[in-house]
This record gives sequence, structure tokens and C-alpha cells, in this order.
Amino acid sequence: MRLEICCQDRVGIAQKVLGIFVDYDINVRGIELKQAGVIYINIIDLDFAQLQQFMPKLRLLEGVTDVKTAPFMPFERERNELATLVKTFPDPFMSIDVKGNIRLINNIASAVMGMTSTAIIGENIGQWIKGFNFSRWLEGKDVLAQTRRLKFQDEDYVADMMPIHVAEEEGAQILVGAMIILKSELRLGEQMTAFKQASDNNFSGIHASSGAMRKVIREAKRMSLLDSSMLIIGETGTGKELIARACHSASDRAENAFMTLNCASLPDDAAESELFGKGGEQVKRGLFELADGGTLFLDEVGEMSPKLQTKLLRVIQDGSFRRVDDEQEINVNIRIISSTNRDLLNMVSTGEFREDLYYRLNVLGLNVPSLRERRTDIIPLAEYFIAKFGQRIGKYNISLSDDCRDFIEHYPWPGNVRQLENVLIRAISLMEGNEVLTSHLQLPAYTREHGYLEQEFEGTLDAAVKGFEADLLRKLYPAYPSTRQLAKKLGLSHTAIANKLREYDINKKTVKI
Repeated sequence: MRLEICCQDRVGIAQKVLGIFVDYDINVRGIELKQAGVIYINIIDLDFAQLQQFMPKLRLLEGVTDVKTAPFMPFERERNELATLVKTFPDPFMSIDVKGNIRLINNIASAVMGMTSTAIIGENIGQWIKGFNFSRWLEGKDVLAQTRRLKFQDEDYVADMMPIHVAEEEGAQILVGAMIILKSELRLGEQMTAFKQASDNNFSGIHASSGAMRKVIREAKRMSLLDSSMLIIGETGTGKELIARACHSASDRAENAFMTLNCASLPDDAAESELFGKGGEQVKRGLFELADGGTLFLDEVGEMSPKLQTKLLRVIQDGSFRRVDDEQEINVNIRIISSTNRDLLNMVSTGEFREDLYYRLNVLGLNVPSLRERRTDIIPLAEYFIAKFGQRIGKYNISLSDDCRDFIEHYPWPGNVRQLENVLIRAISLMEGNEVLTSHLQLPAYTREHGYLEQEFEGTLDAAVKGFEADLLRKLYPAYPSTRQLAKKLGLSHTAIANKLREYDINKKTVKI
């Protein structure tokens, strides 16, 4: 039985408490003064009648404020915690005295030795661990912690060895032994792998409530740990660059640069100069040099010209390139992450994209679903955007009306996450009050079959049909410049096509072929 006695912290109080136990002839097995004003006492189990006799006596002592039973003594808890830690520690662990004799050993260490802990205790550690003189180390003047590679049961291990000191009076310390933790090559490899695993923090900016998007994040985290080229495929506005940045931040290249080139935004010559730099009198470093050791993100790589495709392929194959107007070879070590909203495989089949480059870029492929394919993400994303932008402009507690929630959840969002964000930013900027209504959303009517529809249509159906017909013929005429070819393509007679071309004034003079 354990008792916890709360009392005043003063001289003689413990003696008075113990006097009660003497009076009742109760043997005290242990006493512990863990903190000021609390005395823990371990006694034999008493029956209820005995407790009724002496407990009131304890409570009536001057300076005692409370007496209650306790489930354990503090040192018992600490001892059991330590024993549990030692026994279940995942690496071989042992404690030795100053002569190198084993005093304590955990389960995994005794299993490696092939003996019970009882048989091992008292034996010298040198019987099992080779490559380090423990006795000489412990007899040294200043015994400091060591980390060494050594042999444990003829296998390579890394050992962390830490001296154990006990404090004496006046602040002096005496060496009483040492603690040894052994790590195998396998365990070190597992720990390094765990250390390198992509942190959730790197992907925290990507909101994923849907199963489809959570799968993308799981795959991206695994891909971020690899160093191969990566191709992210998805519609415009799905967050391909956000994923690319997260993969870079979670990789071993995170400390180095992340550089971006939008392949669709620059003409061919400018893009080449941006990528490879320029020689001559005023040397300009390109993105390949600036990204050395890091990651280069090629956005919309499907828009890259055939000339740039060829030069990019050489960099990927050889790891080297030349600046524009320069003959010097420059070597770089970069990881390339690309993105596209186009069907590159189809472009390969039509000759628009190099097949060898496609397979070089698509070592690791990731498909990002459109927003309409992950509708459970729409409302959480909308709420995140309105809260984020609302705080920026001093509007708090903004909410979506029920009608607005239903509308945005079923709208197809052809511009995906980027379009959703921009629409909500505009709505919050212009609205009054704290509730976003459907009327606040400036969105064109849209269908997957016909795209955006004009909200204010003027004219007749016949005029609209003729306008569409004229546009279609103007687009097709350069590819089918004879009336017979065009008629065959559209499934009409030669005469009908000739009449329509004449009606809309479409000919080789008015249409550039």
C-alpha cells in the first residue's frame, strides 16, 4: 500500500509522520520525499479496520493537510518507465560499469548475442564488441562521449557511447560507467529514408479533400524523393506549378534554386536565350546555369519549338550545353519537372513533339484532375480563398450563401482552381456585407460541348449560323484550298461549297494560305 501525505514543508514533520506508524506497529518499506510538502510512504497492505484507526491520527497531525492512497511511489514509476524504455528500445542497448562489465541490457541486444540477459549480466563487453578498447576509454582522464564504427557479433555497427556520472557533494562528479547504443547499417538506412520522406508541410498549400486529389499528393510525395525527370499533366489552372514547387521543396535539392520558364509565353529566340544564356561581350547566364544543383520547371512544355526540343534533349542526355553565340561547354546538374495541358503522346504521333524527348521528360508521370473531376474540393477551396482574401482586405467572417454554394459546386470551372480563386477575389472586393451571393459571381455561361456562351446575344439564329459557317470555312480553307477537297471534308457537294465560298467572299486572296 502506498500513501501520499500532503503537509507543510518544515523541519521535523517527517519524523512526526513516521511516529504514527511506529505507534501502530506498521512496518514502513519505503519513504520518498519527491517534492517539498509531499511525503510518499510504502507500507504493507492494511485491512479497512486498521485504516480507520490510524488514518485519522495522520490527518490530525499539526502541519498535515491531506492523506490519501497512491497507486505507486514516484521512483517505482520512473524505474518502470526506464525499464520499459530499455527493454523495448529498437536498437541494441547496454550499460557497463567502469571495468567494462555489463550491468543492463535490452531485449534486442541479448537476442543478437543469442543469450538471456541473466547470463550476460556481469560479463565483460569486450567478449561481444570488437574494435574499441572500453577499459582504456573509461580509465582516461577526461571520458567524453564517442561515436565509433565497430564489430558487434562480427557485424558492422555504429556505436554511440556516453559516460555515466553520479553527482557527489560540493558539485563534484564521479564516473560510474557508460551507456552504449548500437545501430546497424539496416537501421541507419531506415532512419535516413524516414528523414528524407517528404514532409507534409511542403504540400500543406495544396488543398485536397477529394480521394482523387489525395492520391495525387501521395504520388507526388513519393516522386519528390526521386531525382528523375517528372511530367505533370493537367488542364490550365489545376495547380501544376504548385505541385512542382512542393516536390522541389521536399527533395534533396530543396536548398538550391527552383527556376521556371513558361514555354508558351516567349518567342523561340527569347526562350532559347532564357534557357541557355548568351555569350559575347555581355555574358548572360540562362536558367540552366541558375538552376544548377536545383530544379528547372518547364511550364507548358508542349508549346516548345522543335529547335528547343532538340537542344533540351541534349542537355538531359549529356548534362551539358552551350550558351547562344558561345562555343564553351557548360555542365550542369539539374532535375527537370515539366507540365503540359496538351496530349503530348498524340503530338508525338503527329510529329509535333519529339518521341525521345517525351520519354525523357515522362520518367515520372503525374496526372492532376480538373476541378470538375474532384467536386468535393470545390467548397473547401472556395472557403479557403474567401477567408484568405477577406483577411487581406479587412473583411472577416465571410460566408457563402446556400444558393451560391450549390452554384459553384456544379459550375464546370473550365479555368479550374485559378478561375475559382479569381472569381471569388473579385466578388469579395466588390460586394457589400459578409455573404457571397450567386449574383456577386461574374461568370459566363459555359457548357463542355460548346464552351463559353454569350450572355447577351443579339441577332437571329440564321445570322448566328451563317457567322459560324463563315468562320469554319475560313479556318478550313488553307488546309483544303480546292473546292473539291473542302467539299469532301465537309460532306457537301462541290457546287454547294463553291456557292458558300462565293457568298462569304472566301478565296486565295482573302485567306492566307
